[in-house]
Amino acid sequence: MRIADRVERLLERSAPNHGIRPVPDDARALSGRDLAVLWGDLSVGVLVLVTGALLVPSLGLPAALLAIAVGAALGCGLLALVGLAGQREGVPGMVLFRPALGARGSYLPSLLNLVQLIGWTAVEFWAMATVANVASSRYGFDAFHGWLVLVAGLCTLFAIGGPVAVVRRWLERFGIQVLVVATAAITFRLLAVGDVASLWAAPGTGGLPFWLAVDLVVVMPVSWLPLVADYTRFARRDARGFAGVFGGSFVGTAWFYALGALLVLAAGAGTDLVGIGTAVIAVAGGPIVLAALLVGETDNAFANLYSSVVSTQNLAPRVPQRRLTLALGVLAALLASFLSLERFEVFLLLIGSVFVPLSGLFAADWLVRARGRYGEEALFGAPAFRPWSLVPLLAGFALYHWSVPTGPTAWVEGVRGVVEGLGLPFPLLGSAIGASIPSFALAFVLALAVPRRR
Repeated sequence: MRIADRVERLLERSAPNHGIRPVPDDARALSGRDLAVLWGDLSVGVLVLVTGALLVPSLGLPAALLAIAVGAALGCGLLALVGLAGQREGVPGMVLFRPALGARGSYLPSLLNLVQLIGWTAVEFWAMATVANVASSRYGFDAFHGWLVLVAGLCTLFAIGGPVAVVRRWLERFGIQVLVVATAAITFRLLAVGDVASLWAAPGTGGLPFWLAVDLVVVMPVSWLPLVADYTRFARRDARGFAGVFGGSFVGTAWFYALGALLVLAAGAGTDLVGIGTAVIAVAGGPIVLAALLVGETDNAFANLYSSVVSTQNLAPRVPQRRLTLALGVLAALLASFLSLERFEVFLLLIGSVFVPLSGLFAADWLVRARGRYGEEALFGAPAFRPWSLVPLLAGFALYHWSVPTGPTAWVEGVRGVVEGLGLPFPLLGSAIGASIPSFALAFVLALAVPRRR
């Protein structure tokens, strides 16, 4: 049989294209347990290990673990809230923002989300190929681009299959078991080779405020916030969606952040992918465990790619979903072939500065104003644009970077210099309460204060 025929048969058996309309009840197959498995698996991966490694040795182990617990609770709570909305409304994440921002106003988060998702998909492809190449190079097989083609092709096929197929046929039957066993093996080996008592007593070296560390934890689950409804809309109406999303994502986030910190403190790992991959091989006794981690990484790339397609459909609903999946998969693979990961921390904080205030706006509009239910008329009969809704987003974005002046908003430092040159104080909140909490709170309050007219 020709390859083209096999691909066509796969497409015919894949999940139906529901587009952006509410998913009918007969297509809602996921339970609360399914969602816990999915989001437990999506919240872990080698990039989460790398981010956890950024917390130490600046923070001591007790402070790092506390920052992880606080940040995971905050970030996963916001994630589960939007997931609950997706379950009740049955629509993708970007459609949920239509009542608050307007039909065309929702194009703004759709575009921002699309850029983020294509970027994350490329990063995931690059990370998986890099880590696989670290393992295979030990046996004289150095073929980064070969691994890239393999992982990109596999994840693109997953995205064509759709969420229900991936959860039921891949994660629950194989993927989650392999990932849990591999993670447990690494954890036990780290605890065995490391002097936990000494690590616990050792002070941090400084340089990373506690609440900035919390921000770095919050941003990982929040980066999934625009995607979560794309999957919870396939949950049964009686499923415990909030508990499933929160529980799965909290356990995965906290475990892998802590594991990344321990790889640095107990195994001397570097804070890059090669350093983390090499440390995993050394601690766990071979590349098989590292390869098992890659099994858990495939669904991350799948989810980013699938949701990039759904976000694009909010902009152009008539574009065929399967062809769009193939096109964006190829684009992400091409980007990954030229990628190098620099200033990863700044990239994470930039994502947080966009989606933390967006979650504040949504929580105020859906949870308070709409009392937890929009309905199809509000979702698809929204006005074209609600310009006042940009005020909470822009204010929250600015406050986030006022608290943590990084990246393209380093203009804050320029303003700070002018203000301090006049002899006036210019307080930064980052060392006191971080950026996530004040940014969310400001967007939430302003969203309730600004007028909402048709």
